[in-house]
Amino acid sequence: MGKVFKANVNDTFDFEIKNDEILNLDTVKTSDSQYHILQDNKSFKVEIKEANFNTKSYQVKVNNNLYSINIFNDLDILIKAMGFAIGSTKHVNSIKAPMPGLILEISVSVGQKVKEDEPLLILEAMKMENSITSPRDGIIKSISVNKTDAVEKNQLLIEFE
Repeated sequence: MGKVFKANVNDTFDFEIKNDEILNLDTVKTSDSQYHILQDNKSFKVEIKEANFNTKSYQVKVNNNLYSINIFNDLDILIKAMGFAIGSTKHVNSIKAPMPGLILEISVSVGQKVKEDEPLLILEAMKMENSITSPRDGIIKSISVNKTDAVEKNQLLIEFE
């Protein structure tokens, strides 16, 4: 028995695909990102719109329908089951003051979606302006400080949902 891959499509459907099934597909490459596939006497026009090999995520257009696909092999599944999934270290739910200082600017509001490394606020400490950025993608749940507030080290500044 060959390798088995698990695929999740549009965060809704889960499939198991055997390596033998992939190798036995009747596939013709028509361009760098397009393929023509025959399966069970049905014709499919397939185009790979986006591919991220690091996260094993793909945007694939099949007969003019767009699908988001994530592919997992046995090792990916084992790592996730053991709790060592990639990105698990990025599960930060709050931002605390790294040092005592003064809040000069707050660049976000409650309910706002933020991306990783997006500036959240500016903290002045020891006559230096320190930009505090988001450690992960997320939504701002609460902001515990206001502009011009003096803060102590480890004081809660921002919480994520």
